[in-house]
Amino acid sequence: MSPSPRHIVVMGVSGSGKSTVGDLLGARIGLPYHDGDDLHPQSNIDKMAAGEPLTDDDRWPWLKLIGEWLMDHPDGGIIGCSALKRSYRDAIREVSPDAVFVHVHGSVELLQERMEERPGHFMPASLLDSQLDTLEHLEADERGRIFDISGTPDEIVAATIAWISALD
Repeated sequence: MSPSPRHIVVMGVSGSGKSTVGDLLGARIGLPYHDGDDLHPQSNIDKMAAGEPLTDDDRWPWLKLIGEWLMDHPDGGIIGCSALKRSYRDAIREVSPDAVFVHVHGSVELLQERMEERPGHFMPASLLDSQLDTLEHLEADERGRIFDISGTPDEIVAATIAWISALD
């Protein structure tokens, strides 16, 4: 049984498995998935590739595009986006008020290992600490939940579907 369509943001630091979980989740519940990294302007990608963390000013236009992508899919959609700060999630909710957040998260060691195993990705493992320093976990008044990435992607997706179904 599929949950009713929703606007879902799969969030977390780099290496948390946002793309894998988002793609699998979309396939299971019949919603399109889009990797939010594809919405970054080239200047942001160049900055991260050079090992320089993005600033809030770099992120605001990108976060607006994340919310707009969700709203361009009125029947529902899933997008991967770091959404590390509460203010970033608020910016997405300003454009897509019904968005729910699936926070995929794990130990620093596991995240570091995953980042080091991704050849050719623009985000270097050296930026993991800055992302973790920026991360503000979901708050009680936010529609979202943390999912531990130590499980398999299939286990995370099954737990996510159960959680989303319970929101109805």
